[in-house]
Amino acid sequence: MTDDNGWPHPAARLPTWATRVLAPNPGPMTLDGTNTWVLRGPDGAGAVVVDPGPADEGHLRRILALGPVSAVLITHTHPDHVAGLDRFVQLAGLDPHRVGRVPDDPATIGLLVEPIATPGHTADSVSFVARGLDGADPAVLTGDTVLGAGTAMVAWPDGDLTSYLDSLRRLARLGPLPVLPGHGPPRPDCAAATAAYLEHRLARLAQVQTAVDQGATTPTEVVGVVYPGLDSRLLPAAELTVRAQLAHLAATGH
Repeated sequence: MTDDNGWPHPAARLPTWATRVLAPNPGPMTLDGTNTWVLRGPDGAGAVVVDPGPADEGHLRRILALGPVSAVLITHTHPDHVAGLDRFVQLAGLDPHRVGRVPDDPATIGLLVEPIATPGHTADSVSFVARGLDGADPAVLTGDTVLGAGTAMVAWPDGDLTSYLDSLRRLARLGPLPVLPGHGPPRPDCAAATAAYLEHRLARLAQVQTAVDQGATTPTEVVGVVYPGLDSRLLPAAELTVRAQLAHLAATGH
């Protein structure tokens, strides 16, 4: 695994076919910035770029400096992942009608890439399992469904917690694949990461249910109980998260 930003890798083993290009958009919701992943098989004619990132000309040109591009895939359509998409497609000379489509012939990219629907963070979230043409050296690109640090946001109304929990269970079945996330450093084990996410989500749901049982009647009141002392910059996001939690509880009862 190469990284042109010099980040240390907590993952024990990562694929040699992946390069991370970090976008210059750090913030409370993006951690150190958005990860653009460039996947380049040893015998492929061009790379697969996953999430070109924000509309930052320097960032887009850094991606293209790594070599020819054959395809662009998108994990979801939040602006920090796709605002630069149209400009990147133009710079790379790609067919805009094929954006988001895995090439029909894997030999053109030197990799096998399989999309997996993982809605929840957003309704359109997709993950990708990539591996060599011989099936070796697999990893999963998770966008914002599983991050490299912290937990992912599920914000009502586009975020759906019931779907998100199902997606985590779907990813858990992939086993101990390395995770190449949309933000933060890589993770060594998809099954372990998703198990921790599920444990955290279920514990948080129990806290929300307790807050409601004790008299909290609005998302704002629940935030005050469940997220005491939260950074004021994150309060709007926390309220949208609680709305998704309350919708899940109302739909499932648990």
